[in-house]
Amino acid sequence: MLLIVLLIGIIISYYIGYKIGVFKRDKHWESQLPEHRRDAIERSRAVLGGQFSEQLAPFLPDFKYNPTECRFMGKPIDLVVFKGMDQKKIDEIVFVEVKSGKSKASPVEKSLKEAVEKKKVRWEEYRIPEDLTRKRENNDIF
Repeated sequence: MLLIVLLIGIIISYYIGYKIGVFKRDKHWESQLPEHRRDAIERSRAVLGGQFSEQLAPFLPDFKYNPTECRFMGKPIDLVVFKGMDQKKIDEIVFVEVKSGKSKASPVEKSLKEAVEKKKVRWEEYRIPEDLTRKRENNDIF
């Protein structure tokens, strides 16, 4: 009988301890939630601000290339500048990575820079097969 009472006491103590632990954990998370939300909002704003800046950069006064010769890519590089395109003679192609704040180049951006510096760039043309582009006699799709 004493063993049963002792066992029931241990189970009740464990249950009460468990509930107290859950309560403390929940209270801790509730107190941390506003800070986590604030941090998430700040990070989101930084990312959105960076993305906005990337597209706005060609129109800023200190940007050294003609905005009409810039094409936005986003990934893996922000802009490609075709110098001379407005005069219909491209003299140079420039890859531009726009950074704001304390942001640093990603591994992919670094590898792209290295490939360009090592002159691992080439021209390639791909022709679409004619049967995909020519007009069909009957209105068949395939």
